[in-house]
Amino acid sequence: MATVIAVSGRAEERVEPELGAVSLTVGSSGGDRESLLRDVSGAHEQLLAEVRELEASGALESWSAGQLRVWSHRPWNAEGRQLPLVHQANADVEVVFSDLSALGGWLGRVSGAPHIALGGIDWRLTDATRERVLEAAQRAAVADAVRKAGVYAAALGLGDPTPVELADSGMLTTPQPIPRAHKAVMMRAMADAGPPEPEIAPAKLVVEASVDARFSAG
Repeated sequence: MATVIAVSGRAEERVEPELGAVSLTVGSSGGDRESLLRDVSGAHEQLLAEVRELEASGALESWSAGQLRVWSHRPWNAEGRQLPLVHQANADVEVVFSDLSALGGWLGRVSGAPHIALGGIDWRLTDATRERVLEAAQRAAVADAVRKAGVYAAALGLGDPTPVELADSGMLTTPQPIPRAHKAVMMRAMADAGPPEPEIAPAKLVVEASVDARFSAG
């Protein structure tokens, strides 16, 4: 009678990031609405002018900028008294660098500018690289499952195991009404919230894949 061997296989690939997506917010608050709009609009226009220069130089993969949002509210103090009207204005900007050597110097310039706050850096891969690295991790995860099954079969004095089922992690034990994609995790390195360094050395990204498998060995 054949013995069923159930195992999981896991693997990871480490790769240098190719893109750095910088998120920024241009904004401020104050009691004078006209002055606030003038200052924030000027900072927003100056930032976008620099971004367009970067795009023209070929340093960017892409960029996007949200519209300037303006709203007002009346805050309350600790004694429960409503304070004078406060106006706020901000806009979000994302700049995706393909030339990572240009990223650090640019951050050093813009992060100290008035009304600009750095949200962080999202390190990424291009679509082509991500698919290639993920496929390598998936193949290695399957190989890991086959290796484990062979070890268990040999320990039991059985012959070479034959694969019976193979699925993404969790799908052999938990019913899935809708087939889901492979299990893969992309670790993202975030920029320090403090003043950015002129040179930025991101950690390698880790792409993980895991599978569940059942084998039969006689």
